[in-house]
Amino acid sequence: MKKIVNRLIQCILTLFIVSVLCFALTKAAPGDPVLTYVEPNMSEEYIQNLRESLGLTKPVYEQYFLWLGRILHGNFGNSLMNNRPVLTQMLERLPATVILMGTSMLLGFLIAIVLGLYSGKNKNGVLDKITSMFCYVGISIPTFWFGIMLIYLFSVHLHILPSIGMHSDGNRSLGDLILHMVMPCAVLTFANASQYIRYLRSSTITEMSSDYVMVQKAYGMKESGILFRHVLKNAMLPMITVLGMSLQSLVSGAIITEQVFAWPGIGQLAVTAVMQYDYPLIMGITMFTALLVVLGNLLADILYAVFDPRIRKAGCLEVKGHERKYLEKYQTWF
Repeated sequence: MKKIVNRLIQCILTLFIVSVLCFALTKAAPGDPVLTYVEPNMSEEYIQNLRESLGLTKPVYEQYFLWLGRILHGNFGNSLMNNRPVLTQMLERLPATVILMGTSMLLGFLIAIVLGLYSGKNKNGVLDKITSMFCYVGISIPTFWFGIMLIYLFSVHLHILPSIGMHSDGNRSLGDLILHMVMPCAVLTFANASQYIRYLRSSTITEMSSDYVMVQKAYGMKESGILFRHVLKNAMLPMITVLGMSLQSLVSGAIITEQVFAWPGIGQLAVTAVMQYDYPLIMGITMFTALLVVLGNLLADILYAVFDPRIRKAGCLEVKGHERKYLEKYQTWF
């Protein structure tokens, strides 16, 4: 319990530091948010009154604590673009991003389990070489370029799939949603699977040389049973950290892809906010993403202690160093 409390305190301190940096960087950015409201016929006196009503004439530290107090009460302020609550806009866009990112992460994870296990078991075999090439290509290709190529091939040339949006006009059916998801989901699944396969392949190679695998082989157990009943469970340990750190990707991981395919998610909203100098919206999205990063790391720590008996018996949740060794070790191709 003491370790959990310490981790929670660290999370709170991390969020506080992120909030300070986020606010400072926003204040240091070029542009004046008041200009969003200014019209040619407005007088200087009216502009000054507007600046005072927005609290921009107060000292910076006072502005920060007023903003932080509103955040703690769930009030992220109003957008400068449309004067709508920031939290409302984020919640409206959140389902679209979660559907897209959640589906791509799940598909990438399932592909990684199969290819990672079998390529790790057959190290340097034909399947392993093909999988390695798949991963190199998936990690190297920019997502925006891959997305544009898919649009050109399947939308412009073959006219098979819709190129942009989440739904067609007047059609809100599940089938229409799936058709619109095919290309952006393929782009993200390709990128996610390429990363996940690397970790599972490397950890599978290590586990296949373990004593318990040789004992199971000596008892005559089938290789498929050894892989999925024993090796997979231990090879998944590094993936706990990877998946925990990927939690924030459910919100911010598809910014570029959402722009390419005009997917109405939080990523597209974030780009629009940056282009329009909408500071309340930028800070709201940044803080929401930071919260997911912190929660993802905390969840990974807890799950590591739950699934790894060595850490659970030691009664320790401080596994960051252990995680880093795992990640550094399994990022290397054998």
